[in-house]
Amino acid sequence: CLDLRPLDILAEVVPAARLGRSMRVFQVQGVRGFQLTASRPRALSFPASRLFIHCDRFPEEFSIIVTLRVLNVPAKRNEYLFTLMAEESHNVLVGLRYSPNKLHFLFWSQERSNGWQTRVTFRNVSLSDNQWHTLILAVSGQSFSLTVDCNVPSDVVVETPFPISLSVKRASFYLGNRRRRKGLFTGLLRQLVLLPGADATPRICTSMNFKVTTLSVPAILHDLPMKPVSNEVLKYPYETDMRVTFGSRPPCSKHDKARFWFSASQRGLYVCNGSTWISMLEAKKRLDYVEEYQNLVTNSETMGLEVFTIPKVGLFAATANRYTPPGSAIYKWTDGKFVPYQNIPTYQAQSWKYFTIGKKIFLAVANFEQNDKGQEYSVIYKWSRRKEKFITYQRISTHGARDWEAFVIEGEAFLAVVNHREGNNHNIDSVIYRWNPRTGLFETNQTIPTSGAYDWEFFTIGPYSFLAVANTFNGTSTKIYSHIYIWLSGSFQLFQSILTFGAADWEVFRIGDRVFLAVANSHSYDSGTSAPSNFYAINSSIYELNVTAQMFVKFQDLLTYSALDWEFFSVGDDSFLVVANSFDGVTFSVNSVIYRWQGYEGFVAAHRLPTMGCRDWETFNTTEGSYLLYSSAKEPLSKVLKLKTT
Repeated sequence: CLDLRPLDILAEVVPAARLGRSMRVFQVQGVRGFQLTASRPRALSFPASRLFIHCDRFPEEFSIIVTLRVLNVPAKRNEYLFTLMAEESHNVLVGLRYSPNKLHFLFWSQERSNGWQTRVTFRNVSLSDNQWHTLILAVSGQSFSLTVDCNVPSDVVVETPFPISLSVKRASFYLGNRRRRKGLFTGLLRQLVLLPGADATPRICTSMNFKVTTLSVPAILHDLPMKPVSNEVLKYPYETDMRVTFGSRPPCSKHDKARFWFSASQRGLYVCNGSTWISMLEAKKRLDYVEEYQNLVTNSETMGLEVFTIPKVGLFAATANRYTPPGSAIYKWTDGKFVPYQNIPTYQAQSWKYFTIGKKIFLAVANFEQNDKGQEYSVIYKWSRRKEKFITYQRISTHGARDWEAFVIEGEAFLAVVNHREGNNHNIDSVIYRWNPRTGLFETNQTIPTSGAYDWEFFTIGPYSFLAVANTFNGTSTKIYSHIYIWLSGSFQLFQSILTFGAADWEVFRIGDRVFLAVANSHSYDSGTSAPSNFYAINSSIYELNVTAQMFVKFQDLLTYSALDWEFFSVGDDSFLVVANSFDGVTFSVNSVIYRWQGYEGFVAAHRLPTMGCRDWETFNTTEGSYLLYSSAKEPLSKVLKLKTT
């Protein structure tokens, strides 16, 4: 609990790869800030454990530094700058809100105030003058001090001291709200920092411009505008200097941050985030056809794909390749193509999983076979910012690992592995690991019996967390139950069982308010019954959540050919599912199919794509367009396909 570094609350909320609908950058009077536009308050939240890494208690003494620009707030209206709230309660543990000419600091002290909230009010705080202001709130025991723009501080002493041991376990920070739309902050926020253990006033009040002095500001807000060049025009919506470039795609570097580019050909408006152009407004697109874009030669046959973006580094694709040497590979998107970036030794790799914990970046591989020394384990790699490579971080003993799934529940990070078989025994345990922030390692948390399992799929519905396993083979039959588990009382418990046929993949997706779960059935085999005419031509099924029945019910069957993967994606307002058909009983050269959502009709085949032993699909987007990437388990060649739109 002696971590005295500045804790940047605002930076934690800024999306890692791009600004979403919840935040927009505005520049007023030469200074940048965020306007919050989220319709869902949880989009502007994050677990407190991301800031309080070593300790789950809020500091006893601290300062809060805020740089903001307030709009005219109507009388009797309160707007929240931030709150800290326990997930299971509506009480505000710590919060800061503004009303006309008043600033209120809120805190919860169970021991000293019988469970009531304490409010410390600073009066005559006039901020609604359309100017930038920096506030420093210093808290120590019963003493509360507010400094505005480095002027004379206003001191308040209250009867109830700030608690010496305020737990933040299973609590989350909410930016500009208190977990509901009412009271959303409507102004601009540039800085929101928690500094434990000190009065920040001497540290802050050293610059000439006290109103925008900073301790820590998100990177996208750093740079001041450059003078416009000849092919730019200046716009001033909301008193904002917006530099808009027209014509062909201009460069996007750190010197071009917050520059806007309008593309007439793509009918879109883009903003530079310092490395790539991010779409802000574009015409609704419709998928017209699919064209071959890149033949990606791989080290060997590819069992799985993972496409991911490392902030400030770029877009990557990891291929899980069958043979070692040369192992599996990571490719980087460079000049509109994937190019080799890093080779990693793997042992019949089946899949990769990219995930983050705080600012740490990880990539886990599921190894199916033993290494040269007879050891069988899968490996978690960590991104080294210094080397700009993935390096070995933790080895975990696995048994014919097929898949990893990473997820967060109540602020805690988990990693689940699918164990397919141990020797000839397919009925073994798969394992869920929990991240231990003290040791910095994953530790066994729960085991779940599985049968020749292929895939985990984690998803949430409202406040509930689910984990679905695709069971493939129990030693005698592929006609077995796959299971959906629900998180209750600190562990996963059985929620529903669904009969599947060599299930290889679950894919959860949402269309409007409806929740669907699609299973890829690979083949029908039972040693105790006569063989069907075709093991591999079999229905894969889509299930929909029935809220009233509290279960998934079958929505639609689609004929597939040894299906191994589903991938959901959207183009404009249209929704699609693409299936990986791998084998029709005669040949591996089989068409995989893109299905279009047609409402009452369900999913209807729209495009048939020639594939060879298709194993996995991934979708990704760049400023140049949208793409599909598929892997082949029968040849060392994967393909990038471009979605052509109208």
